[in-house]
This record gives sequence, C-alpha cells and structure tokens, in this order.
Amino acid sequence: MNAVIPHACAEPAPHSGTGALRAAGPWRVTAAVPALEPVADTVRALLSPHLPGRLPPAGDDVPGARTLHLALDDAPPPPPRATAGVAPDGGERPADESHRLRITADGISCLARTPEGVFRAATTAVQLLATAPEDGELPYQELTDAPRHAWRGLMVDPARSFLTPDELRRIIDLAALYKLNVLHLHLTDNEGWRLGLPGVPGLTETGADGAPPAFYTAADYRALQEYAARRFVTVVPEIDLPGHCRTLRQALPGLAEAPAPDGLRDRFPFVPPLDLTDAATRGTVARILTEVCALTTGPYIHIGGDEAFGATEESFAASVRELLAIVRESGKRPVGWQESSRAGLGPGDIAQHWVDVPMMDLPDTPEELAARPELVAAGRTMEINRALKTFFAPTDDDVTRIVEAGARVLLSPQSHLYLDRPYATRFAPSDRAEATARLGFGGYRPLGVQHTASWDPSAYGLPDECVAGVEATVFAEQFKGFDDVSVLLLPRLASVAEAAWCGHAPRWPEYRERLAHHARLWTARALPYFPTTEVPWR
Repeated sequence: MNAVIPHACAEPAPHSGTGALRAAGPWRVTAAVPALEPVADTVRALLSPHLPGRLPPAGDDVPGARTLHLALDDAPPPPPRATAGVAPDGGERPADESHRLRITADGISCLARTPEGVFRAATTAVQLLATAPEDGELPYQELTDAPRHAWRGLMVDPARSFLTPDELRRIIDLAALYKLNVLHLHLTDNEGWRLGLPGVPGLTETGADGAPPAFYTAADYRALQEYAARRFVTVVPEIDLPGHCRTLRQALPGLAEAPAPDGLRDRFPFVPPLDLTDAATRGTVARILTEVCALTTGPYIHIGGDEAFGATEESFAASVRELLAIVRESGKRPVGWQESSRAGLGPGDIAQHWVDVPMMDLPDTPEELAARPELVAAGRTMEINRALKTFFAPTDDDVTRIVEAGARVLLSPQSHLYLDRPYATRFAPSDRAEATARLGFGGYRPLGVQHTASWDPSAYGLPDECVAGVEATVFAEQFKGFDDVSVLLLPRLASVAEAAWCGHAPRWPEYRERLAHHARLWTARALPYFPTTEVPWR
C-alpha cells in the first residue's frame, strides 16, 4: 500500500509497522496541553464540514472514535527545507512551522515545536480526511514537513466585487486549509471603498456611482482579523493610491490632481491620480492611512502604487514617498506594488512583482491582434497596445531596482498567479463552456489549470534574502460575487499554495492525480470549482 502524501515535498520518515487507518467512523480532536486548546477548537471547526455527524463536541467520549491529537514536541526531526522570506506577523525570523504527522492504529498525531506548526500539521490531517473516499484508508506512516516560503498569500478584491464578512471567513478557511498565511484585502479602487473609518465617515456614505454603500465597519474588520489570527493568517489591507482613486475623489472632492504627461489627456480617458505633494491632499490621505494603521493588528499596510496612469514619473515617485512615510510614521511596514520601487526603497521594504512587458503577452502586429479574440472583444487596438507597452516599459527593470535597494520581492506574476485569468473553454465540460467563457479578465489569454501548476518560484534565480514570499491574486474587474471568486480560485489555488510551500512546481502527472481528490473537499464546503477536463476528478 502506498503512503498518502498531501503534497510533493512532504517527506516520509522511517516508521515501524504496517497497516492502514480507516477514515470512516467518528473522530475527536484532542489537545495535549492547554496552550493547544484554541488550536483544537479551530481544527474542529475546519474539520466539521467533512465529518457530518461524526465529530462529537469537545470533551465527549465516543466509543471507537479515532483521535486527531495535537501535541507540542521539543525535538522533532530537522525540517526538510529552510524557510525563506519575511514573517507575515512581523517577527524578526519566520515562524517555526516545521512539523510531523503520524498515522497509527489510534488515529493521527500532529507534532511540532510551536502551536503554528501543530496547526499546519493539522491542516494536512484535515486535507487527508476531507479528500479520502467514504470507505478510504490512510496507511500508517510518518511525514515531516516545513515551508520553503514564509509569506504565502492570497489577495481578493472586495473593492470591485464586495464580499460579505461571512464570505471572507470562508476564504480565510480555504486559505488556511492550503497552508496560506496572508490574506491581502484590496479594499479600495475606482469602483469602491470598502473600509469604514469612523474618523473619515464620508468615505462610505455612498457607494460607487451613487449605489447603496457596502463596506466593512471597524468592528467587522477587527473581527475578521481575529478570525484569521486563530487560523494563523495575517490580514494585510490595501489602500490603493495615488491612482485608482475615483471613489475617493467622489467621496472627498477637491483632492489635488497629479500633473499629467504632455498630450495624454487628449488621447485616453483616465482618473487623475492624487498629488500628495499638495499639503491638503497629503493631510487627508495621512488621516485615512493613520486610521487604517490603527485598526490593523498586523504589521503590514499595502499602499498600492500601481498603474498611476495620468501622473508624471516625478509626481508619482513623490506621492509614493509620502505614502511610504505616512505608513512608517504610524508604526507599520509598507508593502507596495512593484512600481513603488521607483520612489526609492530600502532594507525591510517589500514590493510586489506582478508584471513586465513580455508577461503582458501583447500583440505586435494587427494580424497577431486579430488572432486574439479576447483582446478584440475587450476593445483593444494597436494604438492601445503600443500605449500599454510604453507605459509599462519601466516594469522590466523593477525587480532589479527592488533587489539593488536591499528590499524584498513578493512574487505575484500576472503570467501565472493572477487567478482572474479566464479558463480556456477547450478544457471546460460541454455543459460548462458558456459559463466558463463569462469568467475572468478579458485582457488575458485563456489558459488551463496545468499552466498555473507549471509555475516555479525558484526559476527567478533570486537569492533567499531578496524574496519576501509568494502571493496569488484574484482581481474582480469582470465578475461578481462569491461563487465567481470560488470558481476562479479553484482548482488553481491549490497548485500555487503547493509551490509557495515547497518552493517549486509540482510534477503535473503526479499532481493531477492528487488534485482529483480535492473536489470532495470543495464540495463539502459548498465551494464551486472549475471541473477542468485536465484532471480525472474522483
């Protein structure tokens, strides 16, 4: 009987005994010490949808129940790989998430030096139980495991498509089950402002284009952070400036406009970015960011800094420097999209790499454009393509700029980790082709799940000290609602999480066989997914 490996880099350890543990029947979750009782409560909540009627309340003694036991272990075996990157909780060193998982006739034991390590082991156990067939068995074995990247994130976009607090909690649970430890919330954009600030009430008095407002109150935001923390997930809020500011301008008229490059206003429409060298505008933004910092329990605030279309290079850099300074003055650490590197970064700063011109996959000729129906349907012209290449040309040097400044790169390449990329309809079941074509950003070439799973974070050749970690994103320009988010995330998020944890891409033939069982996990949690024909679903 072959050992069950939850992902390619979990290493089997020497283990005496042969046989298998039946997954069926009742289970209980126990903690060896009081310090692990909160972890046991969280694990019980995560496991509950997968064991309906088979998971008794804490403390109940059910005859014949198998045990998922959580324990601290002062001397687990050496982790199979070193953890690289920055700690999402702001610690000087990444948390110790190394752990052991042991399957015996009595149940499953999750052993680690730290509660966080125990929790990561327990999420492996939940995955094994959630993906096992009803009459399945788990071979007796012992696995050792540890992450390669310390920052393993997911960005969602409630600014464009609002997600209720309950829906965000479901996303936090999904992230935790796949060992992700950062939830990046894109809270503001041209389409919406989703964080209510008691000190600046005008921001959420009306929604985009006069619609009723939908936003998180300060109490909602605190509760989401507490919920995430119990799952060892850090929430990073993004207030995207100086561009992407139409909603902010509508709420607070009179904010100064950044000077625009010559001739731009007559060629393309755009929302003028902010000019933070204007004292009144800086004061307003400082009031906003200071309150966001005060509400945020984690150490990081994302300032945006991307796509400030309509600002001169000098104005953009000056405004980003002000944003960085405001966050630092509030006692937090700033994160920005890669363009923020042009304002000057330093050691300890993080810039999120998402694009370069080759990655944009733009046609060079009218014939190439005609062969890209998704771009034609999106209204792209050769003039627009040339303008995009010119505007994004500096992105080709951003990673070098980040590294030479002594800052760290957060890897989020549009080519593979932007999960709002449409699925190729050739991989859709016949009854899903029309629904598949509707989802995703029209500017991206539709591709399959194997494409995302082929992404290898080690291919960039960056030294460990230059990498912050890995983060997937799902922007919401062209879809609405939780179910759409879920379908775009699943099944692709699983391979991104594995690459972030292991530090390399999974081998597709073996990975697709493991992935086939995860439909059970998503179905039990009522999470819609794309049933790609690339995977032999079980």
